[in-house]
Amino acid sequence: MTPPAAGGLATGRWRWAELAFWLAPIACFFLFPGYRVLASQVLIIGLFAMSLDIVLGYAGILSLGHAAFFGLGAYTAGLLAAHGWGEPISGLAAGIVVAAIAGFLVSWLVVRGEDLARLMVTLGLALLLYEAANRAAWLTGGVDGLSGVTVSRIFGVFSFDLAGKTAFFYSYAVLFLLFLIARRLVNSPFGLSLRGIRENRARMPAIGAPVRQRLVAAFTVGAALAGAAGALLTQTTQFVGIDVLGFDRSADVLIMLVLGGTGRLYGALIGTAVFMVAHDYLAGINPVYWQFWLGLAMVAFVFFARGGILGALGALAARGGRRP
Repeated sequence: MTPPAAGGLATGRWRWAELAFWLAPIACFFLFPGYRVLASQVLIIGLFAMSLDIVLGYAGILSLGHAAFFGLGAYTAGLLAAHGWGEPISGLAAGIVVAAIAGFLVSWLVVRGEDLARLMVTLGLALLLYEAANRAAWLTGGVDGLSGVTVSRIFGVFSFDLAGKTAFFYSYAVLFLLFLIARRLVNSPFGLSLRGIRENRARMPAIGAPVRQRLVAAFTVGAALAGAAGALLTQTTQFVGIDVLGFDRSADVLIMLVLGGTGRLYGALIGTAVFMVAHDYLAGINPVYWQFWLGLAMVAFVFFARGGILGALGALAARGGRRP
């Protein structure tokens, strides 16, 4: 079977494997009703990982503070809902806009430096926002989290329930819509120019590509998608914890992206699903030492599967194709 990213994303055409990929969550919804809440979390964090893939996998911008934009989207939607504006679609849009504006402003600092400077700027931003949210407990709830978040029904019909049915389909619809936009973007001339900048930044100006403007745009898009994921998390859980701005959030999503494979979009989604399902399974077996086994598995997998899960699948497909 050809991996989705190995075929569909290279040409922009839909392949049967891609259709099967998007039908799989629907099948899981009906086959595993007890895991619907986990499934919605996978969809939301998958969107977050996809946003980092735009920044890192396509534009080649290293970031250790991508949770800053995730948290901005989460707090924007949460504060609106806590103060009487619980309409989910407009709250989601507000989270996207706020995160996009922040990403645009920060991007001018990020694109001017090299890799080490980018790491420090993005990490510093996340730490700054984390401490600001902690100090402004009167607004954000601090370490206790923002409570009183009440989200209205979607389109005035579908209310969020404890079983996670509405949260699942809402998260699925938003992820799929934003994936279509991201897919179209990375397969456009803009996306091709990002790949060129990632591979050889010095040569791109020679063919007329405005490197800095392209990187600013990519960073802004990535921030906007991260804000959407944060807003989704707030609306589906109706709570905002200060951990949405934490370093652990940025580190985990980076692991998910590397696990699935960078620069593929589908790699972010597959890596998120594998990581979170493994997390849930191992934590159920051993609540104390689950991180040891998960870390060991991650190290072993990355060591033996270069390019992540999709890279390994692509290598196996290439070997199979060369056999007589």
